[in-house]
Amino acid sequence: MGPALVTPRVVTLDPGLRDLRAADHLLLSLAAELALPEGTFGCTHLVRDDRPRVAVSLALPTDAEFTAVRDRLAAHGTAYGRPDAVGRAVLFPGAAALTGTTTVGDVLATSAIDRVTVLGAPGEPAAGTTLLTRGHVRPQWQDGALVLVCMPAAGGTLVPFEVPDPTPCCADH
Repeated sequence: MGPALVTPRVVTLDPGLRDLRAADHLLLSLAAELALPEGTFGCTHLVRDDRPRVAVSLALPTDAEFTAVRDRLAAHGTAYGRPDAVGRAVLFPGAAALTGTTTVGDVLATSAIDRVTVLGAPGEPAAGTTLLTRGHVRPQWQDGALVLVCMPAAGGTLVPFEVPDPTPCCADH
């Protein structure tokens, strides 16, 4: 007999959203409305088919919490299981504390983020490296680990790669 199959406690909503900002807002609103428990992960997922859009998922720590949330979410769109393994995390343990200036070591010690990487740099940054969060930390799942991708900033600091208020494509013409 092989290993037991574990059913993931993930509910995904596909409310037809067109952009990440709207998906972030929906996840944050749901977290407040549903009083989601500590340990919940809320992620965005790009759906690439004939109607590109952004779906959102909630992974809950227990079966009872999953069932209660799944039943309450029926009004928000089509609900189904785990969409993929590469979501972009908006809600995750420790996310609320990642504001202002911190260090890579503190991010790793106080949140669910497993690793910090820097674009164009080999290896991982030192634990004491300063990170300016800009109040917008969106790590992504990569090979089962929650990874925050950063880029170098002034004075040897780092900032998350994803900016809080991106300029829309073609905004200046």
